[in-house]
Amino acid sequence: MNFQKVSDYIVNWLSDYLKLANSEGFIIGISGGVDSALTSVLCAKTGHKVLVMTMPIRQTIAEYDRAVEHIDFLVKNYANVQSLEINLTDSFESLEKIFPNSTVQNALAMANTRSRLRMLTLYAVGQANKCLVVGTGNKIEDFGVGFFTKYGDGGVDISPIADLTKTDVWALASFNNVIDSIITAKPTDGLWDDGKSDEDIIGASYPELEWAMEFNGREENLTDRENVVLSIYRKLNQINQHKMNAIPVCKIPQELK
Repeated sequence: MNFQKVSDYIVNWLSDYLKLANSEGFIIGISGGVDSALTSVLCAKTGHKVLVMTMPIRQTIAEYDRAVEHIDFLVKNYANVQSLEINLTDSFESLEKIFPNSTVQNALAMANTRSRLRMLTLYAVGQANKCLVVGTGNKIEDFGVGFFTKYGDGGVDISPIADLTKTDVWALASFNNVIDSIITAKPTDGLWDDGKSDEDIIGASYPELEWAMEFNGREENLTDRENVVLSIYRKLNQINQHKMNAIPVCKIPQELK
């Protein structure tokens, strides 16, 4: 990959789309992870207004500190970047008090609620500032295993890095001077109190998933681990098609209208 040319291409694409959308800037949620870090740097390089937000909900200290460190880096190096923190813990806990107990006890439902609460916040602040909500999903998450929350972090206006694998993101982030603490941190979606990593949840690493996404060889030659990874990838790809495909529409036959 030609890192300079790819970076320039994404920056120009962002600028062109902003003009087409008749918007004034970009808004991005900063998680402390490499995807949002790279995305925000590329947005900052457009020279247009960029709002970067932390939205902690009972966040681990490590995740929060990385997010703040990255925001400090952006504000110091790019005059067009503004930062805002909105602590959503009280809002989330208010929902816990009124949701049915069966919902509150469902860990995945509540993890996704965190993501959807952040999406709501990004769109509210973004609309008030005439900013596009920028997605931070990579190719594996968005089109491979569907590792995102429907109408949560999947609810965005544009996705500038969705054609890059996680390995691509790491490399491009390093080229664009993203801080080492973010590049070397274990990827996490930031939706769990215990800070579990993406690999803990999925059962495979991103390089393994990238291999599975591209695999088209002879399965009888695979190792035991490769068979496990391929099975994980195929299962997640199948059950998460509802996230990756357009919403089904019931088309009424013309003769019934």
